[in-house]
Amino acid sequence: MVTGASSGLGQHIAIRFAQRGARLIITGRDKSRLQTTYDQLKGEGHVQVTANLTIAEERTFLAKSASNLNGLVHCAGIQKHCPIRQLSEQLMTEMYQVNFLAPVMLTQSLLQANAIAQQGSILFMLSTAAHIGTRGLGPYSAMKSGLIGIIKCLALEQAKRKIRVNGISPSVIATPMWDVHQELLTQQKARHPLGLGTLDDVANGAIYMLSDASRWVTGTSLVMDGGAVI
Repeated sequence: MVTGASSGLGQHIAIRFAQRGARLIITGRDKSRLQTTYDQLKGEGHVQVTANLTIAEERTFLAKSASNLNGLVHCAGIQKHCPIRQLSEQLMTEMYQVNFLAPVMLTQSLLQANAIAQQGSILFMLSTAAHIGTRGLGPYSAMKSGLIGIIKCLALEQAKRKIRVNGISPSVIATPMWDVHQELLTQQKARHPLGLGTLDDVANGAIYMLSDASRWVTGTSLVMDGGAVI
């Protein structure tokens, strides 16, 4: 299952998983964009479920659509620039609901339904913002940092079933949205010793985390940042 599959990293990860032979349940809030992702999936047997994961009933419906999942990738999320001095309760609540509450409670629903198979893998999409301070990203950073704590606790709780729980923390990815911000993109490149990453870099990391190649990895986050954090 891949959440946030209607755009961005979630869409790209779903497409790459399908190319590797995975059979997918993809979900997102935008029905037409989710259909666009679905149309690009190789293979057969894929399922698409339109759902707003901040709504409990829709999370429950999605959980009932799944069984015997070998992997779960939480890609749904939002990022908004807001210095803490200008922070509103409404924005903070939105960031909490989308970036923290939704993935945690969906995971809980799937575990309660025994929908995740033994030796399965749960992967939360984090960010380097979970590991370093970034001006204007306080609420986003807080939610991603909070998920690190959930990952560690959940990894211990699910170890008896050999279910692994990890995160993946990418830095800036050179996507088309940066085309109109070339000056900022140049600044970002200077911060990354190995240059900026690509969507494939992150997808390959997710493939590793869901495959048996990472069977001995749990309770951690794979930082993918071209050396920016160090």
